[in-house]
Amino acid sequence: MKREALPDPVAVHQPAGTHLLADLSGIAAEKLSDCAALEALLRAAAEAAHARVLFSHFHGFGEGLGVTGVALLAESHISIHTWPECGFAAADIFMCGNAQPQLALAIIEAALQPAACQVNTVRRAPPAIS
Repeated sequence: MKREALPDPVAVHQPAGTHLLADLSGIAAEKLSDCAALEALLRAAAEAAHARVLFSHFHGFGEGLGVTGVALLAESHISIHTWPECGFAAADIFMCGNAQPQLALAIIEAALQPAACQVNTVRRAPPAIS
């Protein structure tokens, strides 16, 4: 396992954060089956949110089929699961510290152009910090 020093570990490793669960529907199928494009999208979304990507892994299930992928962040993670046959993607964006998950979601929405996006927002923190 590769370990990298972070610029400000105290700011990055704050235990409080925001977790966005987004259901994006009405997306053109061709936008949901390209592993490389989806990985580039999640990396760009992390950068826009001021998060640092440590590692990413994406898996395509075959020609015209869905993708599952995750970008592991110093601030937590972004994942996506797609179903091109349904025009649907589920994104999970959890970021703590100074990262801004709403900015990541805005990048994902701009690229995928869903007809609808349902977002559930959860504030996560230990009881003493809430």
